[in-house]
Amino acid sequence: MDGVLYRGSALIPRADEFINTLRERNIPFRLLTNNSQRARRDVVAKLTRMGIDVEDEHIFTSAMATARFLAEQKPGGTAFVIGEGGLLTAMHQYGYAIVDHDPDYVVVGEGRTFNLELVEQAVRMILQGAKLIATNLDPNCPVQNGLRPGCGAMVAMLEIATGVKAFSVGKPSPVMMRAARKELGLATAETTMIGDTMETDILGGVQLGFQTVLVLSGGTSRADLLKYAYRPELVVESLGELADILNQQEWVGPAQQHAAKRNGSARRMSAAVGAY
Repeated sequence: MDGVLYRGSALIPRADEFINTLRERNIPFRLLTNNSQRARRDVVAKLTRMGIDVEDEHIFTSAMATARFLAEQKPGGTAFVIGEGGLLTAMHQYGYAIVDHDPDYVVVGEGRTFNLELVEQAVRMILQGAKLIATNLDPNCPVQNGLRPGCGAMVAMLEIATGVKAFSVGKPSPVMMRAARKELGLATAETTMIGDTMETDILGGVQLGFQTVLVLSGGTSRADLLKYAYRPELVVESLGELADILNQQEWVGPAQQHAAKRNGSARRMSAAVGAY
């Protein structure tokens, strides 16, 4: 979640205040992450150490979205997994067996276990009919000392070797973002996507008709907005500034303004806070 809630191991100033504001005002939220390495409980433990008060239910990872999607497509299926604990845990929780022969799916997530032996196995399985699934297509991942190859870079090797395109479940895929909205039990007009990345957080929110808020505490600057054909509805320096807006007034975007006029009262804002 680098760039929105924290940078490396340091909390972004007042990010905890924003989460507290949501909780105090009973605004439902989910923290979305494309990183499939950690289980949701591991994410909660890290955030708790930083002073951010959340529970397991507030975390929604691309590993969870992928496992849930596959369970809907083929209940009780099998998968050859290239990834780490968060992805393996999610696959098991949704009834999938992890195998190394004749799987229904080859599933790729982030991790440092990626090697040529795994690639060779995956290539053979894909050519024999296994479907290729990616938890996300992010080309790189932010780490404390810079960047490292992401899931998208790993999947690209398999795509080129087999000629098969991966199906991706993570942001900006509507599969993950719609699932998170449904977990909140809210309509599209009641949902706001907050993030620091135009290509995933904001793009996904725009495509689904969510309200969108870009925070500049990550890898995007105001000048970068000129590169894109789509724009967020609101741009703030950080979650701290957004907390001030929420505390000073009831912020509603165009979709909620329309709903308020129709219903005679403002709907409550919900937030899907999208970080990496």
